[in-house]
Amino acid sequence: MTARTLPTQAELPVVQRRIVGTLMASQIFGGVGVASGIAVASVIAAEISGNDALSGLANTSQVLGGALLTIPIVSLMARRGRRIGLVISYAVGTVGAGLALFATATGSFALLLTGTFLFGASTTANSQSRFAAVDLAPPSRRGLQLSLVVWAATIGSAAGPNLIGFGAGLATGFDLPKLAGPWAISAVGFLLAMVLLMVSLRPDPLLTARALAEVDVPADPKASRGSVAEGIRVLRSNAPARTGAIAIAAGHIVMISIMVMTPIHMAHGGAQIEVIGFVISMHIIGMYALSPVVGYLTDRIGSGRVILLGVAILLASCAFAGLSATGFSINLTAGLVLLGLGWSCTMVAGSAQLSAAVPVGERASAQGASDVVMGLAGASGGALAGVIVAVLGFGYLATLMAGVTLLLGAYTLRHPCHTENPVASLPIK
Repeated sequence: MTARTLPTQAELPVVQRRIVGTLMASQIFGGVGVASGIAVASVIAAEISGNDALSGLANTSQVLGGALLTIPIVSLMARRGRRIGLVISYAVGTVGAGLALFATATGSFALLLTGTFLFGASTTANSQSRFAAVDLAPPSRRGLQLSLVVWAATIGSAAGPNLIGFGAGLATGFDLPKLAGPWAISAVGFLLAMVLLMVSLRPDPLLTARALAEVDVPADPKASRGSVAEGIRVLRSNAPARTGAIAIAAGHIVMISIMVMTPIHMAHGGAQIEVIGFVISMHIIGMYALSPVVGYLTDRIGSGRVILLGVAILLASCAFAGLSATGFSINLTAGLVLLGLGWSCTMVAGSAQLSAAVPVGERASAQGASDVVMGLAGASGGALAGVIVAVLGFGYLATLMAGVTLLLGAYTLRHPCHTENPVASLPIK
């Protein structure tokens, strides 16, 4: 990118608004796709395998795919920018949705896990979009701009599970199992997001931020590849960034573990698939709807305090969900809404803290490393959740996740952010 093509200081706010708007629109389409598949994956896995203990593996495979596919995608972003990485992520996710649809129709558990693994690339796009939103953001607005992109997923993510009925009817019309329909909706959502980003995400926010900061690549040649190993090194040596990454990972493992087993908990009580979809959509609204408020608070009172607020909300969520009866209940619905809100606090504040604490030249690798850790943590939680529920019950799962939440609170209190308002006080460069 040459100086001639760089936006001027007067043009930069317009460029920022256009980039954030494009990312928000792509999150709507991508959110429809992700939520449609997530809402039915565990139920499909239980039906195909005939074993509730294996029901969490489909969502676990999706989370694991999102984590592991982040490694090459972030490396690509570090070299060629955000746009190509996001587009390829959605393309791979589309292939995964197609394979999951075929697996549902044929009853192949192995193919279902393969499809959901590739489906996970769409969540990589979802996660990395929030970081793309802050590449060009002024320090005092990083939290808000990041949260706006997170918030945009509310529309698609809330709509996705509620399209299950439509998808089921569509599948029946093609002589397919009803639960194959949501995968078709996922594929369409991913394709629309991919085309939008390919056409409209210009200029590339990461490449532009580097050029404006006069940093083409990190000083360390290894970091120039955007390697996750280099990102881990950055996180280990940077205490404020490490606090943000731990908050992201811990909040995610709590959210994933409870969320993926909620459909099974409800199905055991006789809840219909449409009711399960409603509860999951309420959970997703909790995840995203208030994220601009969370972003505003992050900019105003600091990331550490918002992370601790998320800890308190997650503890309340574990209590409501853990004490709920099987099937549909107000307690379970309230617990799932709070689960989403607590996750929003740890995700938005942790991401803003991480982005603010790392120089632009190392930012892609550190953000990628954080998302890999987050994904692996979520995948581990999802894998264990099915076994825990099958052996001990849903209430024990919620109790264990409350313990993880308490550990996050203790760590944040012991390792506070270095400034009252780290997002506003740290320079971009």
